[in-house]
Amino acid sequence: MTDSTRREFLKATAAGSAILAANWAAHSALAAEADQSWSKLAPAKIYKVYAGRTGDDYLTRPTAEIEKFEKYFADLQKKLGDVEFIGGDLVPPAETADVAEKLKNADALMIVHLSGHGGDAPVLSKLVDVGLPTALFSQPFSGHGWMYFPQWRRDGKRVILLPTSDFSELDQAVGLLRVPAWMKQSRILVIGAPQGTAAARNAEQVKQKLGVTCIPVTNDRVMEVFQSIDPKAAEAEAEDYWLSQAKKIVEPKRDEIIASARLYLAIKQLMIAEKAQAVTSSHCMGDPRGCLTFSKLNDEGFVGACEGDVDSTLTMLIFAYAFHVPGFITDPVVDTSKNALIHFHCTSATKMDGPSGKRLPFTIRNQTDTKGGAALQVENRVGQAVTCAKLVDLETMVISPGKIIETSTDPLACRTQFTTRVPDANRMFLNWGADVVKGGVMTLLHRVIFYGDHMQSVRRLGDLMGFKVIEEGGVA
Repeated sequence: MTDSTRREFLKATAAGSAILAANWAAHSALAAEADQSWSKLAPAKIYKVYAGRTGDDYLTRPTAEIEKFEKYFADLQKKLGDVEFIGGDLVPPAETADVAEKLKNADALMIVHLSGHGGDAPVLSKLVDVGLPTALFSQPFSGHGWMYFPQWRRDGKRVILLPTSDFSELDQAVGLLRVPAWMKQSRILVIGAPQGTAAARNAEQVKQKLGVTCIPVTNDRVMEVFQSIDPKAAEAEAEDYWLSQAKKIVEPKRDEIIASARLYLAIKQLMIAEKAQAVTSSHCMGDPRGCLTFSKLNDEGFVGACEGDVDSTLTMLIFAYAFHVPGFITDPVVDTSKNALIHFHCTSATKMDGPSGKRLPFTIRNQTDTKGGAALQVENRVGQAVTCAKLVDLETMVISPGKIIETSTDPLACRTQFTTRVPDANRMFLNWGADVVKGGVMTLLHRVIFYGDHMQSVRRLGDLMGFKVIEEGGVA
């Protein structure tokens, strides 16, 4: 490495540390205002349309409603900091054809239904048919047109319907409307051969379906950057984030943990250089192991996914954007005696509540099946509701709810282990893959666990993004 290159690396590393530490509440997803070396995701542009006449007539919202919504959206934009509301047309008098033309500059559409009757749906369909991810908010006493809106969903339009008086559902809807826009800006480093379903392994299909760019990276390139990392910088990184914070260190030697930290710095440098928000590697069980690298990236709001699993990487990216939580890739097994699944793997985020949350207690172990390197035994929270998910073939999201009922340290399994009670473990066992997950062992086995019950929101995401949602092990 030349002196000039080294200076650029140190500059990127210092700057990258600032951006990677930024939390979701203060900054747009996976980006930081204070650092220009990392490619910032642009705010999602959401076009507002008010539908229906205003006044004091029967089932007609008062004229002052528009002013109320304008203030609400302005406050929401300021609070989130990663969306931009544009437009604000009232239809009528505005013509839908004219408004539809304006939507070309938007990422998503928010329709507020103020009033109207049976003729609303055909008129507003011209806006929905533009094809943007769309949310329609319709309070009670806003007319009878609501009866016709569900047909859009049955016709496969990318729309979510909110027939409610709860304004907090607007916040949730806006959070979901951001996801497709951010996916189109996202870049994934794929180190080595991509793994997973055929569609997910095909970079062109991933780009066409989700807008995500997959960037192939050789492991030789990773190792070249790894060798360029200052050993003292790696030692400082290891001491700060791992050695001083672990409850206990069992098998790994200090040098192995420092090597893992050095790999993290190398991967971070590559991600900054390639303007990537996610990485997955089929070389993660090499020397050094990638377990600690992916754990810290996930802690910081990025996506680090093991074993080159592109399906799981995309799933983690979607959840990170929608819910601001990292995913835990798992090799589950079934225990019908507890009506449960046992989840385990050798890498896990330590901030499962998200980048601004507290770290869970962890012990640094070796990786179970190879008996080498540095891996993590993270103590997950008993009683925590979780969602298990996986996007399959870019077309279907299999999901299931659960609740953590215990943790374990069985020597037969990977280091991080916890058990989740599920609605029907036997049905899940018999219906594993829901007849849509097909492929090799890793593809059929891997699922991703996220803290929180996101079942309804994932179904809405499916409507917005055009993928089917199937509850794995659900009632037939």
